[in-house]
Amino acid sequence: MAPSANANLSFFQNELKGFVHKRVKDKTVAEDILHDVFLKVQAKIGQLQDTEKITGWIYQITKNTIIDHFRKESKTIYAGDLDWENDAPNFNACVSGYLNRLFPTLPDMYREALQLTEIENLSQTELAERLGISYSGAKSRVQRARQMLKEKMDEVLIVRTDAYGNAIVCEDRKSCC
Repeated sequence: MAPSANANLSFFQNELKGFVHKRVKDKTVAEDILHDVFLKVQAKIGQLQDTEKITGWIYQITKNTIIDHFRKESKTIYAGDLDWENDAPNFNACVSGYLNRLFPTLPDMYREALQLTEIENLSQTELAERLGISYSGAKSRVQRARQMLKEKMDEVLIVRTDAYGNAIVCEDRKSCC
C-alpha cells in the first residue's frame, strides 16, 4: 500500500473511531465496536456494488454495529448488578399461592367453570357447550366464580397492585390487623 493510502486509512480509522466514541462514550467499547466494524467490512466487501459509495457503506455498517451493541447490552444482566441481599419479594407469587389455597373452597359448579376457562383456557362459548348451558349462563357462572374468589381473597389478604396489575402489596389480614 502506498504511504498516502496508509495515511488516508489511518485518518479514516481515527475519524470512524471518533464517530463511534461519540455515541458510546467509552473508549474501550468504541475500540471493540470499531474492530467488529472492520471484521464486517472485510467479510462483506464482496457485497459492495458501487465502490464510490464505500465510505457511506462503512458508516452504515458502523451505525448498525453500534445499534447491535446497545441491543445486546440492554439484554445483558450482570451478576454483580443484582442485589441478592435485598431482592424484593415476589408479591404475585404470594397472591398466586393464596388463590391456589382458596380455589378448592369454591362450590363445585363455580370451581369447574374457573378451572375450564382460566386454567384449561376454554372460551366461555366452549364452556357453555361442554356444560350444556347457554352462553350467558356460562358467562354468568365464570363471573360469579371470579367474584366469589375475589371476596374470599379480600377476607384473608390485603392486596394492592400497580398500573400493570402486578401485586406490590400482599399481606395476610390476620398478621397485620
